[in-house]
Amino acid sequence: MKLFQLNIILALVVFSFSGTGALGQETVPKEERGLWVARQIDREDEGFVNQVSEATMTLRNKQGQESIRRMTIKSLEVDGDGDKSLTIFSSPRDVKGTAFLSFTHALEPDDQWLFLPALKRVKRISSNNKSGPFMGSEFAYEDISSQEVEKYSYEYIREESVMGSEGHVIERVPVDPKSGYTKQVVWVDGANWRVGKIEFYDRKWEKLKTLNFEDYKQYSNKKWRSSRMEMTNHQSGKSTQLIWSNIKFEQDLTERDFDQNALKRAR
Repeated sequence: MKLFQLNIILALVVFSFSGTGALGQETVPKEERGLWVARQIDREDEGFVNQVSEATMTLRNKQGQESIRRMTIKSLEVDGDGDKSLTIFSSPRDVKGTAFLSFTHALEPDDQWLFLPALKRVKRISSNNKSGPFMGSEFAYEDISSQEVEKYSYEYIREESVMGSEGHVIERVPVDPKSGYTKQVVWVDGANWRVGKIEFYDRKWEKLKTLNFEDYKQYSNKKWRSSRMEMTNHQSGKSTQLIWSNIKFEQDLTERDFDQNALKRAR
């Protein structure tokens, strides 16, 4: 995992370390600090096992008009590879029953499928279309996969206060040449290794979107989750907000809950 908890979501995206951010960083060569930060984020979320949560997605156009969608998201931690996630839309009526299944991989292209109830068929998302919008939102398909460390190369930019703590700013470049982004800039707090903000740059190296993470809560298993995320598209003026609720860990989930047949069983 796991920069985006919608896997979020992408999920999605919370990236352990026993010492403080500054103390640990002093022992890491400058050219390796970006990767070091990414690994701390990833380790912080190891061992979540599985997660079930609900989310309300609000889509806003440039004029401020809104449409609201509600969904349930199930996630399963996978040892030695990326996580699996299943997203099921419950409203409004025109998207009810739509389900999205994602198998994230560390080195290979992700496997993603979309079940469209109106057509009663499962559509595989092509690896060439991962930069396309997810369900009309400002999140791309590649945004809502678990953000495995191996998917990027890293550079440490600077120290900066993030969410009231001494933090870090790193730049990551997608390894996949088919990514819709040339780079992403990530703000991370060094106390709990929570992501505060991500800026996304398009294929022309221009800033495309910003994803802000707010209202973090720590759960009984010591895992942090953001309760509010907002993706703003600077080029179109559109935005998408995600509000998370009823987050539960270590539920009765198995691999069977994340196979392609689960898409058609989803309600």
